[in-house]
Amino acid sequence: MTVAVIADIVASRRLDNRAGAQRAIEDAVVTVQNDLPLATAPLTAVVGDELQGEYDELSSALASLLLLRLALPDDVDCRFGVGVGEVRPIELADRTVPEGPAWWAAREAIDHIERLQQRAAPLARTWIVLAEGEDAPMTETIALARAYALSRDQLVSAMSERSRRLTYGRCVGRSQRELAEAEGISQSAVSQALSTAGAASLVEGFAALTAGARS
Repeated sequence: MTVAVIADIVASRRLDNRAGAQRAIEDAVVTVQNDLPLATAPLTAVVGDELQGEYDELSSALASLLLLRLALPDDVDCRFGVGVGEVRPIELADRTVPEGPAWWAAREAIDHIERLQQRAAPLARTWIVLAEGEDAPMTETIALARAYALSRDQLVSAMSERSRRLTYGRCVGRSQRELAEAEGISQSAVSQALSTAGAASLVEGFAALTAGARS
Protein backbone atom coordinates (compact mmCIF):
# COMPACT_ATOMS: atom_id res chain seq x y z
CA MET A 1 0.00 0.00 0.00
CA THR A 2 1.18 3.49 -0.87
CA VAL A 3 -0.17 6.86 0.18
CA ALA A 4 -0.11 9.25 -2.78
CA VAL A 5 -0.52 12.98 -2.22
CA ILE A 6 -1.47 15.66 -4.72
CA ALA A 7 -1.20 19.25 -3.51
CA ASP A 8 -2.10 22.49 -5.18
CA ILE A 9 -2.04 26.14 -4.21
CA VAL A 10 -5.29 27.64 -2.95
CA ALA A 11 -6.44 30.62 -5.04
CA SER A 12 -3.22 30.51 -7.03
CA ARG A 13 -4.57 32.70 -9.83
CA ARG A 14 -5.14 35.55 -7.39
CA LEU A 15 -1.57 35.54 -6.11
CA ASP A 16 0.59 38.52 -7.04
CA ASN A 17 3.73 36.40 -7.06
CA ARG A 18 3.08 32.77 -8.03
CA ALA A 19 6.78 32.02 -8.43
CA GLY A 20 7.40 33.30 -4.92
CA ALA A 21 4.58 31.10 -3.63
CA GLN A 22 6.12 28.06 -5.29
CA ARG A 23 9.48 28.84 -3.70
CA ALA A 24 7.84 29.25 -0.29
CA ILE A 25 6.21 25.83 -0.65
CA GLU A 26 9.44 24.20 -1.80
CA ASP A 27 11.30 25.72 1.16
CA ALA A 28 8.59 24.48 3.54
CA VAL A 29 8.74 20.97 2.06
CA VAL A 30 12.52 20.86 2.59
CA THR A 31 12.14 22.10 6.17
CA VAL A 32 9.50 19.49 6.97
CA GLN A 33 11.48 16.66 5.39
CA ASN A 34 14.55 17.68 7.39
CA ASP A 35 12.61 17.78 10.64
CA LEU A 36 10.46 14.72 9.91
CA PRO A 37 11.93 12.57 7.11
CA LEU A 38 8.89 10.37 6.52
CA ALA A 39 8.16 10.96 2.82
CA THR A 40 9.41 8.25 0.48
CA ALA A 41 9.07 10.84 -2.31
CA PRO A 42 8.77 14.41 -0.92
CA LEU A 43 6.22 16.71 -2.54
CA THR A 44 7.66 18.02 -5.78
CA ALA A 45 6.24 20.48 -8.29
CA VAL A 46 5.14 18.66 -11.44
CA VAL A 47 3.09 21.11 -13.52
CA GLY A 48 1.48 24.49 -12.93
CA ASP A 49 0.69 24.88 -9.24
CA GLU A 50 0.51 21.13 -8.53
CA LEU A 51 2.87 19.03 -6.42
CA GLN A 52 3.01 15.26 -5.93
CA GLY A 53 4.57 13.04 -3.27
CA GLU A 54 4.38 9.58 -1.71
CA TYR A 55 4.42 8.07 1.79
CA ASP A 56 4.44 4.51 3.11
CA GLU A 57 1.84 5.18 5.81
CA LEU A 58 -1.27 7.35 6.12
CA SER A 59 -0.13 8.55 9.55
CA SER A 60 3.17 9.72 8.06
CA ALA A 61 1.40 11.63 5.31
CA LEU A 62 -1.00 13.32 7.73
CA ALA A 63 1.83 14.28 10.09
CA SER A 64 3.95 15.73 7.29
CA LEU A 65 1.05 17.66 5.75
CA LEU A 66 0.22 19.20 9.12
CA LEU A 67 3.80 20.45 9.47
CA LEU A 68 3.73 21.75 5.92
CA ARG A 69 0.62 23.83 6.53
CA LEU A 70 2.12 25.17 9.76
CA ALA A 71 5.34 26.10 7.93
CA LEU A 72 3.71 28.12 5.15
CA PRO A 73 3.50 31.94 5.31
CA ASP A 74 0.18 33.77 5.59
CA ASP A 75 -0.22 34.47 1.88
CA VAL A 76 0.36 30.88 0.72
CA ASP A 77 -1.88 27.91 1.41
CA CYS A 78 -2.32 24.46 -0.11
CA ARG A 79 -5.01 21.84 -0.30
CA PHE A 80 -4.22 18.13 -0.34
CA GLY A 81 -5.75 15.10 -1.99
CA VAL A 82 -4.58 11.90 -0.31
CA GLY A 83 -5.05 8.55 -2.02
CA VAL A 84 -4.44 5.19 -0.34
CA GLY A 85 -3.84 2.16 -2.52
CA GLU A 86 -1.51 0.52 -4.98
CA VAL A 87 0.98 2.38 -7.18
CA ARG A 88 2.00 0.97 -10.55
CA PRO A 89 4.70 3.26 -11.92
CA ILE A 90 5.11 3.46 -15.67
CA GLU A 91 8.72 3.23 -16.85
CA LEU A 92 9.47 5.55 -19.76
CA ALA A 93 12.73 6.01 -21.60
CA ASP A 94 13.87 8.99 -19.51
CA ARG A 95 11.74 8.88 -16.37
CA THR A 96 9.24 7.00 -14.22
CA VAL A 97 5.65 8.25 -14.19
CA PRO A 98 3.61 7.58 -11.00
CA GLU A 99 0.35 5.82 -11.82
CA GLY A 100 -2.17 3.43 -10.36
CA PRO A 101 -5.18 3.32 -7.99
CA ALA A 102 -3.53 5.37 -5.23
CA TRP A 103 -2.97 8.24 -7.65
CA TRP A 104 -6.47 8.01 -9.09
CA ALA A 105 -7.80 8.15 -5.52
CA ALA A 106 -5.61 11.18 -4.74
CA ARG A 107 -7.02 12.96 -7.80
CA GLU A 108 -10.55 12.18 -6.65
CA ALA A 109 -9.68 13.45 -3.18
CA ILE A 110 -8.32 16.81 -4.30
CA ASP A 111 -11.32 17.36 -6.55
CA HIS A 112 -13.57 16.60 -3.58
CA ILE A 113 -11.81 18.95 -1.18
CA GLU A 114 -12.01 21.78 -3.70
CA ARG A 115 -15.78 21.27 -3.96
CA LEU A 116 -16.05 21.02 -0.18
CA GLN A 117 -14.27 24.36 0.21
CA GLN A 118 -16.86 25.99 -2.03
CA ARG A 119 -19.80 24.65 -0.02
CA ALA A 120 -19.89 23.28 3.50
CA ALA A 121 -16.32 23.73 4.77
CA PRO A 122 -14.44 26.72 3.33
CA LEU A 123 -11.46 26.16 5.66
CA ALA A 124 -11.07 22.47 4.80
CA ARG A 125 -7.79 21.63 3.07
CA THR A 126 -7.37 17.82 3.25
CA TRP A 127 -9.39 14.84 2.03
CA ILE A 128 -8.53 11.15 1.94
CA VAL A 129 -9.85 8.53 -0.48
CA LEU A 130 -9.32 4.77 -0.34
CA ALA A 131 -8.69 3.27 -3.76
CA GLU A 132 -11.16 0.72 -5.08
CA GLY A 133 -10.25 -2.86 -4.27
CA GLU A 134 -8.44 -2.11 -1.01
CA ASP A 135 -9.23 -4.03 2.18
CA ALA A 136 -12.65 -3.23 3.67
CA PRO A 137 -11.25 -2.72 7.23
CA MET A 138 -9.38 0.31 5.91
CA THR A 139 -12.72 2.04 5.26
CA GLU A 140 -13.20 2.87 8.95
CA THR A 141 -9.62 4.13 9.20
CA ILE A 142 -10.20 6.46 6.26
CA ALA A 143 -13.43 7.77 7.80
CA LEU A 144 -11.64 8.56 11.06
CA ALA A 145 -8.77 10.20 9.18
CA ARG A 146 -11.19 12.42 7.27
CA ALA A 147 -12.88 13.59 10.47
CA TYR A 148 -9.51 14.31 12.08
CA ALA A 149 -8.26 16.20 9.03
CA LEU A 150 -11.35 18.39 8.83
CA SER A 151 -11.10 19.32 12.51
CA ARG A 152 -7.41 20.15 12.43
CA ASP A 153 -7.74 22.11 9.17
CA GLN A 154 -10.30 24.32 10.88
CA LEU A 155 -7.81 25.06 13.67
CA VAL A 156 -4.82 25.65 11.42
CA SER A 157 -6.75 27.86 9.00
CA ALA A 158 -7.75 30.15 11.85
CA MET A 159 -4.19 30.59 13.17
CA SER A 160 -1.91 33.55 12.69
CA GLU A 161 1.46 32.98 11.04
CA ARG A 162 3.24 33.29 14.38
CA SER A 163 0.88 30.82 16.04
CA ARG A 164 1.58 28.36 13.25
CA ARG A 165 5.34 28.78 13.70
CA LEU A 166 5.03 28.22 17.43
CA THR A 167 2.83 25.18 16.96
CA TYR A 168 5.29 23.76 14.43
CA GLY A 169 8.08 24.21 16.94
CA ARG A 170 6.17 22.43 19.68
CA CYS A 171 5.31 19.56 17.30
CA VAL A 172 8.99 18.94 16.55
CA GLY A 173 10.00 19.13 20.20
CA ARG A 174 11.22 22.68 20.72
CA SER A 175 10.69 24.12 24.17
CA GLN A 176 8.67 27.25 24.83
CA ARG A 177 11.88 28.94 25.97
CA GLU A 178 13.57 28.17 22.64
CA LEU A 179 10.55 29.46 20.74
CA ALA A 180 10.42 32.63 22.81
CA GLU A 181 14.07 33.37 22.06
CA ALA A 182 13.55 32.76 18.33
CA GLU A 183 10.51 35.04 18.22
CA GLY A 184 11.96 37.72 20.49
CA ILE A 185 9.05 37.49 22.92
CA SER A 186 8.54 36.26 26.48
CA GLN A 187 7.88 32.64 27.33
CA SER A 188 4.52 33.63 28.81
CA ALA A 189 3.61 35.24 25.48
CA VAL A 190 4.44 31.99 23.71
CA SER A 191 2.28 30.05 26.17
CA GLN A 192 -0.62 32.46 25.73
CA ALA A 193 -0.39 32.40 21.93
CA LEU A 194 -0.39 28.61 21.86
CA SER A 195 -3.31 28.40 24.26
CA THR A 196 -5.38 30.97 22.36
CA ALA A 197 -4.79 29.18 19.06
CA GLY A 198 -5.78 25.77 20.42
CA ALA A 199 -2.35 24.40 19.59
CA ALA A 200 -2.28 21.76 22.32
CA SER A 201 -4.72 19.49 20.50
CA LEU A 202 -2.69 19.74 17.29
CA VAL A 203 0.54 18.95 19.11
CA GLU A 204 -1.00 15.94 20.87
CA GLY A 205 -2.53 14.72 17.62
CA PHE A 206 0.83 15.06 15.90
CA ALA A 207 2.48 13.06 18.70
CA ALA A 208 -0.09 10.30 18.24
CA LEU A 209 0.51 10.19 14.49
CA THR A 210 4.29 9.96 14.84
CA ALA A 211 4.54 7.76 17.95
CA GLY A 212 5.69 4.72 15.99
CA ALA A 213 7.94 6.60 13.61
CA ARG A 214 9.76 8.51 16.33
CA SER A 215 10.01 5.81 18.99
